[in-house]
Amino acid sequence: MTFGRFALLVVATSLFGVACTRPDSTATNQTGPTGSSASPATASQDEFATARGIFKKDCAGCHGEDGTGGPVKLEDGTTLKVPSLREGHALKHKDEEFVKQITDGGDGMPKFGDKLSREQVIDLVRFIRKEFQNK
Repeated sequence: MTFGRFALLVVATSLFGVACTRPDSTATNQTGPTGSSASPATASQDEFATARGIFKKDCAGCHGEDGTGGPVKLEDGTTLKVPSLREGHALKHKDEEFVKQITDGGDGMPKFGDKLSREQVIDLVRFIRKEFQNK
């Protein structure tokens, strides 16, 4: 399965999960058209599950699981100092600047515009803001 198909499957599955969630549901024994029981929405649902997966797959290798960045040795043997997403200039960038950097790459960062949709990139920025910058 290609990455594009996998990403589409992940997004479609996430959207289906969101569409099936009924946040105002109070009944515990409802049945749907097929007779299956519908369970109430849970508070533990992760709104950033898809973005978290994208970060782990595409970003954590350089920026680290915790977003601290640091030196990374590239395939060609050069070492790149990857910026932290938790401090410094990352805190000053506007969301659209992050979207542009992720989409177009530059300064040693590969571009992800051909791998991720704009919506995925925006969700990734929201995840970074919440997870690493407490915003």
